[in-house]
Amino acid sequence: MPSSSGLRFHRYVALGDSFTEGVGDHDPLLPNGVRGWADRVAEVLDGLVDDFRYANLAIRGRKMAAILAEQVEPALAMRPDLVTIYAGGNDILRPRVDIDALVRDYDEAVGRLRDAGARVVLFTAFDLGFAPVFRHLRGRVATYNELVREVADVRGTTLVDFWRLREYRDERLWDVDRLHLSSAGHQRMAIEVLDTLGVEHRLKPHDLAPLPEMDRRQRRNADLAWARAHAGPWVHRRLRGTSSGDGLPARRPTLRPLHETPGR
Repeated sequence: MPSSSGLRFHRYVALGDSFTEGVGDHDPLLPNGVRGWADRVAEVLDGLVDDFRYANLAIRGRKMAAILAEQVEPALAMRPDLVTIYAGGNDILRPRVDIDALVRDYDEAVGRLRDAGARVVLFTAFDLGFAPVFRHLRGRVATYNELVREVADVRGTTLVDFWRLREYRDERLWDVDRLHLSSAGHQRMAIEVLDTLGVEHRLKPHDLAPLPEMDRRQRRNADLAWARAHAGPWVHRRLRGTSSGDGLPARRPTLRPLHETPGR
């Protein structure tokens, strides 16, 4: 647990896609059926001040353009003192992407958030070098990350360098779809965000169950089952131009106390 730097936040707005929405951290009692690292960060921040408010505008499947068009203006209207934003991950996975143009738009939006007085937290993308299906995109991810690091430097933001978090090569930190963080992965990310901000907390990594022992045939069968259940539908949605987030509302579209019932 880091020593506290005296930071206190009162209005936290989380922006992005499935990573920030909390997909993979299943909780049927919460909006959209997920919790996520941003909720876990908010729970810590809520314990530090009496008037804390939290909004989460992230929606799974959103690409950069949609995140910037749909989420930045509402966030600015809330006058947050803390914003976390991750955008571009879904663009990187597309067959074609102009990464320079992508990050130029990102930079402009981040600048607006900073000019409004918010502390902004950015993220690099995860290193896909260990992932068999996506490892061919590693160079593209590295380029995106270097440009995001430049945005963070120039704009004076806080950067969580996901690329360098090698513990995420442990499959237990990922959900069964292998695309989203598991509950343990979201817990670890919440710790990283709070530590990077210098906010005092008592979060600890989850205890992980032992990895199942599998021979080559069992591993191949598991990979085939994953491809049928998750990779195939993901590719099919891309071919149809649809998203798992189509028609899905933001989990927490307005700033409100952490445990307040929506609509009150």
